[in-house]
Amino acid sequence: MSNVLAELSALEPFRAQVREWLADNLPADWRERMTGADEADHVVFQKAWFRKLMEPGYAAPHWPVEWGGSGMSFAQQIVLYEEIARAGAPRLILYFIALHHVPGTLLHWGTEEQRQRHLPAILAGDEIWCQGFSEPNAGSDLASLRTRAERRGDHFVVNGQKTWSSNAHLARYCLLLARTDPTAAKARGISYFILDLQTPGVTLRPIKQMTGASHFNEIFLDDVVIPAENLIGPEHGGWAVAQSTLSSERGLSVLELAERMREGFKLLIAAAKVPTRAGRLPLEDDEIRRRMVDVRTRIEALRLLVNNQLSAVLKGEAAGVEPSMIKLYYSDLLRDFTELGVSIGGIEAQFLQGVLMGGANETGYWMQDYLYSWAWTISGGSSEIQRNIIAERGLKLPREPQAA
Repeated sequence: MSNVLAELSALEPFRAQVREWLADNLPADWRERMTGADEADHVVFQKAWFRKLMEPGYAAPHWPVEWGGSGMSFAQQIVLYEEIARAGAPRLILYFIALHHVPGTLLHWGTEEQRQRHLPAILAGDEIWCQGFSEPNAGSDLASLRTRAERRGDHFVVNGQKTWSSNAHLARYCLLLARTDPTAAKARGISYFILDLQTPGVTLRPIKQMTGASHFNEIFLDDVVIPAENLIGPEHGGWAVAQSTLSSERGLSVLELAERMREGFKLLIAAAKVPTRAGRLPLEDDEIRRRMVDVRTRIEALRLLVNNQLSAVLKGEAAGVEPSMIKLYYSDLLRDFTELGVSIGGIEAQFLQGVLMGGANETGYWMQDYLYSWAWTISGGSSEIQRNIIAERGLKLPREPQAA
């Protein structure tokens, strides 16, 4: 942690610059505009906010300058993400894959034509991307995926199904894994593609969640033709490409989430000071106070875990199982945080309200927040996957038995 603090202490002028820009450019009424907004309005707002962030170079601080990014140091990126979170600015939810996973993949493995075709379009705000990795029977064991891509001359014909693809119904392109050599060992016969979701044979089916929204999607592929020029990396070598994709973000998104959770704790305190229908303050309840102390302590522990990971990145150390530990810790904490909000809010917390589109995971609409918190046990690698990684790679326990 001391390494992070030492690096950041020299960046106070930059921090002040970011704060000033946010004070001048963050739309004061964005919460009102996006509370209860429909999906179409949310997309329009996300694109406008993305382009606004591009003006000072804050939308793609990690991209190299030669590709339109800011080329910020990692320490500068930490400061930027902290200040964006503390200001309560909208999250660029629709652009996460495009901003992180696509450049992390194409800059290392893509062809020059692929980079020229897509990277400028992303920074113009014109392309939203999703990811097509998980399948109904290949989540905890991704290498066992069954979607097939058969090469036929200058193109591949793809058949199969993907699931849990975030915002696929709003995206134009998909980072797709498919099996191209069914005779090879599981991870050795996979290839990596760019899929245009407007290609004939692609069917998107949003998955209705218990919140009523449809953040995740199923993708059905029936004789979908993908040009060979959309192959990323070597044929049958997609597993190595996928590792670059999954390691591209380096912990900055969870830093932002941790900072937003810190800010969100203020909403819990405010809610606990509102009298119940019986005229009692929730803050006077011993059990509520105990749970609030527990959540607050765990928020600070989360921030320490994140700082340790960021210190390792600053020192150039390879990531171990820390990202899995942090993901698992955050998912459990978010569920308990929002469940506490429901307890504090009582019956009023369960009344139907307008959802804050693009907000943090702690909006103060506690029932919505709590129901959506369960999505975090799936997205970004399910809690079961994270536990397996920690057990097998971190604790060196025996591997989970494979199904016959």
